[in-house]
Formats: sequence, structure tokens, C-alpha cells
Amino acid sequence: MWPGGGRMATGPWPGNARRGDRAVAGEAARRREGSGRGCVGMLAAMPPTSPTPVNRDEAPPRAAVRAPLRESVRAPLRESVRAPLRERGDACPGALRLHTADDGRLARLRLPAGLLTVRQAETLADAAERLGDGHLDLTSRGNVQLRGLGGSCGAELAGLLHEAGLLPSESHERVRNIVASPLAGLDELRSSDVQLWARELDGLLCASARAAALSGRFLFALDDGRGDVAGLGADVTLLACGDGSTVVRIGANGSGLRVTPEDAPRAALLAGETFLTVAEASGSGAWRVRELPAEYGRGLEAAVRAGLTDAGIGTEYVAEAAGPGAGSGPGPIPGPIPGPVPGLVPSPDGTTALSVHARLGRLTVAPWRLLAAVANGPLRVTPWRGVIVPGVAPAAAGATLDRLRTAGLITGPGSPWHGVGACTGRPGCAKALTDVRSDAAAAVSHGSGGLPVHWSGCARRCGHPQGRWVDVVATGEGRYDISVQGDAPDTTSNATATATATATATATGPELADAVAAARTTPLTSSTR
Repeated sequence: MWPGGGRMATGPWPGNARRGDRAVAGEAARRREGSGRGCVGMLAAMPPTSPTPVNRDEAPPRAAVRAPLRESVRAPLRESVRAPLRERGDACPGALRLHTADDGRLARLRLPAGLLTVRQAETLADAAERLGDGHLDLTSRGNVQLRGLGGSCGAELAGLLHEAGLLPSESHERVRNIVASPLAGLDELRSSDVQLWARELDGLLCASARAAALSGRFLFALDDGRGDVAGLGADVTLLACGDGSTVVRIGANGSGLRVTPEDAPRAALLAGETFLTVAEASGSGAWRVRELPAEYGRGLEAAVRAGLTDAGIGTEYVAEAAGPGAGSGPGPIPGPIPGPVPGLVPSPDGTTALSVHARLGRLTVAPWRLLAAVANGPLRVTPWRGVIVPGVAPAAAGATLDRLRTAGLITGPGSPWHGVGACTGRPGCAKALTDVRSDAAAAVSHGSGGLPVHWSGCARRCGHPQGRWVDVVATGEGRYDISVQGDAPDTTSNATATATATATATATGPELADAVAAARTTPLTSSTR
């Protein structure tokens, strides 16, 4: 029962993939690093991934190259060094360092702002078909994963990705974690061109030797003012405001630093580099802003502001009231499931964009190739495990959407698959306690709508959404704990409340499915933090 500054347009961008930008990015990296580590020309000649690869992130650290930080900011941060959060380096998988899973090797390809040219999308389909299990997984950061890869395909995969312009820097390929509002410029909301920001920030990241030290988990979010990606828990967020300015937010801070849109990408990079300096000073081994010890986390925004001032970027402190929904932008998208709704999206240029989602975030190469075939411009992979297809003629848009629905994609908000996600589960993951994808698929027909729901094979909850969501966590074979997780406003004060409603289902089949369906429509009860 349920109880209630620089204008860098080089390198890693789909539109420039065949204009020699890889050479420019590689040369910039060589000049800055003084070695050939940033040269991607060597990728095609790389040997196959070793069965026991050397993890460079786990090697003894070299002397830190610290970003400039004012003494007035550094001094308050000098305290006794704490025991680090972790002793290991970041083992987050990438496109070059493959992760070994029970179903073979796994490659995770970063796609800044989710952009893929049609040719690049076709390359990924070829790689999945020839080297993997014939599927593509869409992640909660708008990236793409290939699974079931053979143990000796590393060099061939690197060569394919390099040729398609998807590996602009060997030393930075795991740190290009940039999400951006997927519908920016494609719907009728007049918004900032965050795609241009993403292009510039990606170029700046790949040209910065310092930025290569960021964790593969560090996230940049570029929000055009609608409040969609601003809620994804990024480490650095650029938020476009209605007055034409941009606010840089650090971690979960409600406050921020106002800068000009022209300075925004450079400010985001400097914020990431400053985080590295503060994290090193803390001795904590933090990979994310939220992992910093409290005293260092409190000093980070001041350190970023000092760094921006020293770099010639003017700033103005803004309080929490300057965020989305408080006059600076149109505010967060309404409804329990954030992000682009599946369906037709009229575009300002007279064309129609198509918004579709992949069932449980996974699709075969056949519908993926169909997406590439009907697109008239770069595809946009979204953090909600969907794809935006731009440039479709309005007269053909409805029929094209029907073709995509027939191919197995989610094409409307009324689909019972909408808002349902799952981790890999068995048999692909050794830590999973059950086959969560089969259980999730069996439960789909027992209700739809309401809160997003995520099925996890273990307590790690890989890939779970942000905000309010139904948490379905396996505790054994076919056995799950079900809870509603997330933040809700406290109606009695201005505080934020943590709300959780919990029940346990111990059976499979309709009983479990009904419990999950009930959870999706259960109001949150809140208790003030």
C-alpha cells in the first residue's frame, strides 16, 4: 500500500569538424603544455586498450600548477589539511579509457551542448554496430555511451571518433561536460544563444592545460533563462537574465556574479580553474563543488570573484532573488517532468523541430539512423535522454514524428514511457541485484504521468534525475524500495523543505507496478531543513 573574454571558435564543434580545427586545438595544447600530450594526431595510432589500463588519474600527483588567487582570499582558507574524501583518482569512463562491465567495454563520449552533426551521428551508429552491441545509451548529461565493446577495439574506436571530429583533445576528452538548454533558438521563446556560449567554452576548456585536471564528473550548465538545465546540479552555471546580462552561479548557491554575455564563457572556465585551486588547498580530493569542506565551499564564490576581477572581467554580486522566476528570466519550465516535452516544436525560422525521447534512455542503431536521416542540421542530445531534430518542413513534421513513433521512440507526453528511466542493471552491471530494465518495462503499462521515475539496480542510483522523482531501488531479485525524493517549497515559510514518502514493495508484477504508479502521483509531504 502507498501511504501518501576570448572568442575561441576553434576545435570541438560539429560545424567546424571538417575545417582543420583539430590541428588548431592540438597546436594550442602543445604550446600551453610544452609536450605532445594534447596532440590528437596520435590517436589513430594508439594501441588497443589494455585489459589492465594504466589510470593516469591514479598516478602520484605532480606538483600542482595553481591558478592565481588573491592572498586576501587564500589566507582564510589556510586550515589544517583534512583527511581526503578519496584516495583514488577519478576513474570516470571516457572515449579513450574504456570501462570494463559485465557486458563488455563501455565508452562514454562527451558531447558539449549535446550537439552532433549528421555525419557524426552516423559515425556513432557505425561504431555501435561494428564494435559494440548495436545500441546507443543517452545519459543524464546529454552524452552518448557505447556498450558491449570488444577488449581490443580501443584504437579502432579512437580512429573513428577522431576522423569525425569528436575528439578535439586527447587530454581533455573527459572534462568536456557542458549541458545547455536544448531548445535555445529552436522554439518561440526569445532567449540567449547558449549554443554560442557552449562552442566558446568548449574551445577554452580544450586550450587550457589547467582545465585538464578537472574531474570527469565536473559539470558546466548553460541556461538560456528558462530554468531547465539550471536545475541539473551543475558545478558552474551560466544563467541568462531578462535584462541581457548573465549570472555565474557556483554549485548550489542561490547567489551569483553578474557578468556580460561576452565574458560569460571565459568566466565559466575561470570558475572551474579556481575550483581546482581551492580543492587542492582543502586537501579533500573533491571532484565536485558540493564535495568541498564547508569552509572552503563558503570561500569559493569570493575566490571566483577575485579571479574574475584579476582577469579583467567586471562582476556584480546578485542575491538569490535574481534567479529564474524572479524577474530575470521566464522561470523554470512548469510540470513535474522538466526538459523538452516530446512532440512538435515550431521554430522561429518557419521550420519545425521534433522532440523525441528514447525508452529507458536506450535505442538501437535503426531509429538512431532515422533521426539522422530526417534532420536538417545538428542533432541535440538532451540531458533528459532525448534528441531534438531541427529543421523539418512543417508539412512533413507530423508524418515524420509518426515514423519515429513507429520506430519505438517516445513522441508525445501521453506515452506511458515518458519520464521513466533505468540504470543498466543485470546482466550488464556486476553491482546490480536484478534486471531492472525488464521490471521497469513490465511496469510501464500500469500507469503514466506524474513525477519522473528512475529504476536502479543498487543503492548507487546511477543516472537518477534531479529535482523531484520516484526512486525505485532494487534490494534483491525483483525486490524494491520505493520512495519519493526531492525538494518542495515549505508553504509555511520561505524555507526549502526536503520531502520524502517511502514504501517498500516485495513482489514483482502488477503489485510492484501499481505501487510505482501510485508513487508518481503522491503529493510530497515536507519537513523544513
